[in-house]
Parts: sequence; structure tokens; C-alpha cells
Amino acid sequence: MNPFIYQNPTKLIFGKGQLEQLVQEVPRYGRKVLLVYGGGSIKRTGLYDRTLALLKEAGAEVVELGGVEPNPRLSTVNRGAALCREHNIDLLLAVGGGSTIDCTKAIAAAAKFDGDFWDVVTKKAAVKDALPFGTVLTLAATGSEMNAGSVITNWELNEKHGWGSPLVYPRFSILDPEHTFTLPREQTVYGIVDMMSHIFEQYFHHRTDTPIQDGFCEALLRAILQTAPVALERPDDYEARETLMYAGTIALNGYLSMGTPGDWATHDLEHAISAVYDIPHGGGLAILFPNWMKHVVRDNPARFKQLGVHVFGVDPAGKADLEAAEEGIAALRAFWNSIGAPSRLADYDIDDSKLGVMADKVVANGPRGRFRPLERDDVLAIYRSSL
Repeated sequence: MNPFIYQNPTKLIFGKGQLEQLVQEVPRYGRKVLLVYGGGSIKRTGLYDRTLALLKEAGAEVVELGGVEPNPRLSTVNRGAALCREHNIDLLLAVGGGSTIDCTKAIAAAAKFDGDFWDVVTKKAAVKDALPFGTVLTLAATGSEMNAGSVITNWELNEKHGWGSPLVYPRFSILDPEHTFTLPREQTVYGIVDMMSHIFEQYFHHRTDTPIQDGFCEALLRAILQTAPVALERPDDYEARETLMYAGTIALNGYLSMGTPGDWATHDLEHAISAVYDIPHGGGLAILFPNWMKHVVRDNPARFKQLGVHVFGVDPAGKADLEAAEEGIAALRAFWNSIGAPSRLADYDIDDSKLGVMADKVVANGPRGRFRPLERDDVLAIYRSSL
């Protein structure tokens, strides 16, 4: 394993009825709260009203920022930071999925940053302070509820980048699986793809001394494979939603990556696409990941064979490593197809006209990924195979 240090300061509050914990948690940080949410689904489900009632019970003065985009934009971050300064906000509360939480992280840091926050996102400047914030999760997907990462889009520049800081871990995150019962089917599908992709990004490396980390990854993937069809068929199945919500959190809270380098190239490829076309992140990953796998499988077929055998039930008897590996990749594509995930860029009416533009964005700062560092030609090949 690589040397590592692991620390995660987020207080995870998990289970049915845990929204009530807002009454205890909020007063620890002050009275003035910026409530951040997305397109309004929390109002349709009643979660908005329940949250406001609990904030009132906690003695909070609430300022609202709604309308956070699925690919949260710098302009929204700037609006939120201005509200924080104007109202002397003590605590931010993100109620929603990963996009809302990512935006809230950026707002919390931007409110304390003197300058253009895009400089932070593009790593030209560092965060030195941030407001505290908590989350109420409504979508099992990104793991943003228990990590210090965030992805922000600058729509004016058609750029989308990840950034992070130890100062933007959520202080607390409330995860009640019942809050995911009313999700549209496609949002559940995108969440399943996203959490599986996070696991893959940490699983694909060339080290051979990581049996514990490998086992964690494989167990999570098997649990998702078993649970996802149940949650999609019966959206109010508490145990299925509970498993998916917990899996999404563990998939990206740093637990799986201790001592392993990881890759993340496929996320870079997807960020470039959604920066230009504004497609759902999980949808883009569903299209790209199996094609990335096909592109790099010959670099370490034994690693892919291990995934196929341990997760997708590939029978290795009489098969070369590459044959078993390719069977596992095909099984992943078949599973994602079976739950209704997109498989081609054409599903979003994306043609080959901007492949070069997107490839340039991916490699603007050099080759991407570690499993095989991708050059521009590699990126173009993966994009073309995804059309």
C-alpha cells in the first residue's frame, strides 16, 4: 500500500426519523441559516416544510437559496456567497443531492474568500477559511455528504472542474433513506451508476497488496447489484434504499482509497462532456466507463478478471485473463442497460462535432488518470467508441 493518513470529521446521522436531529445540531453553530436546495422537489415531497419547522424550533433565522442546478454553476455559488455576507450567515444547510451539497461547499468557502472563486476551483488559489455547513441528503449517489470534494461548472467558459479542501467537510449529514422514496426513476439510476463509478475509480490501480481495500470495493459492488433492482421496482422499499444510501456514502468518504492511488480519468472525461452539453453526470459515466475499461483492459487484464469473477460472477474456468476480463466488462454494460442507464452519447443527441474541444479540456493540464495516463488520442478514442 501507499503511505496514507485518513481523517473524516463529518458527523454521520443515519436512519429513519433522523431529520429531528436538526433541532440539536443547528444551534451549535449559530442562529442565521442559509437553506440551500435545488429545483423544488423538496417542496413537493413536504421535506421543505418539515425542515423549516425544525429550523424554527431550533430558533434559526432562515435565508433561502433555491434553484441549484444539476451541474451547479459558479454564478449560483457567487449568489449564495453574497447572501452569506449580506445576512451574516452562521451556518449553511444543504437539503438535496450531491449537486446541492457541492454548491453549498463552494458557497461556504466563497463567502470567506476575497477574490474570484473560480481561481479556487481551477487551483490557482487555496481556501483558507469556510463557513460551517450541514446536509440533509435526498439522493444516494455522490458521497458529497461525507467528503471534502466539490464539482463546479463555469457555464460562461464551458468548464467543469473538481476541487476540494479539508475546510469543507460537512459538520454533520443527516441521511434518512425515506427521503429517497419519491425520487424519479432516472435519478435513482444515475445515482447507482455514480456510486459504482466512484468505487471503480478507486479499484483500478496496479498494486497487488490491497486485499482488504479490494474486498471492501467488491462487497459494496455486489450489494449494489443485488439491491438496485429492488429499489427500482419498489421505490419505497426501506431496506433497499437504506443499502444504496449507505453504499453511496462509503463509496466516496475516503474509506476505500486508503493506501491506493485510484484513477479518476473517466470522471474527467465526463466533466468535459457535461461542461459543453450539460448532461446528467451519472448518465455520462454510464456511457463512458465500460468504454474506458475496454480501452485500458490490456494494461492489466488480471485486475479486470478479478472484478468480473468476484463481482459479476464470471466463471474463469478455461479462460485466459483477457477473456474473463472482457466478459466482466460486458456484464457491467448489461447491468447498466438493464436498469435503464444510457449507453451512447447519441442518447443525449451528442455527435462527433465537439469531440476535439472536449478532449482538449480533458488534457489541458497533461495526461489524465493513473491506471493508464490518457493522452489526447486516448480520450478521443474513448469518446468515439461512446458515440
